[in-house]
Amino acid sequence: MRKNILVAYFSASGVTAKAAREIAEAVGGDLYEIVPEQPYTDADLDWTDKSSRSTVEMNDPACRPAIAGAPVDIAKYDEIFVGFPVWWYVEPRIIDTFLEAHDFTGKTVIPFATSGGSGISGAEKSMKAHCPSAKWKKGRLVNGGAAEWAKSAAGE
Repeated sequence: MRKNILVAYFSASGVTAKAAREIAEAVGGDLYEIVPEQPYTDADLDWTDKSSRSTVEMNDPACRPAIAGAPVDIAKYDEIFVGFPVWWYVEPRIIDTFLEAHDFTGKTVIPFATSGGSGISGAEKSMKAHCPSAKWKKGRLVNGGAAEWAKSAAGE
């Protein structure tokens, strides 16, 4: 039986978007970009600035940045890859917005991330707490080799 696969992702600089496209192509999945209602500027993304938007958001566990556009209907998907850059050792708060906006009961979720130095384990733990109804598969940093990993993760 062919699975219906969605590759949902947030990309601040384009690196995660590239990995998401590779994954979607490798597994025959649909792409959905999680776009912030208020786009991030370079200044917003300056993690060295304690008053930058990304720093303020990540220091507030309750922060849920709004997502622009129509929501994706996840009902028709069996597996959902969720991609993001690692921020402060976890997923960006907009990923929490996405997870909490949908019912993942009966869905398999596979996280993937890009990072210059952090691992994905903190994000996996955090995401599971925000979305306990999903079945979770082990995620991976995909700074390279995204397509090959995605095929095995999806059971292709």
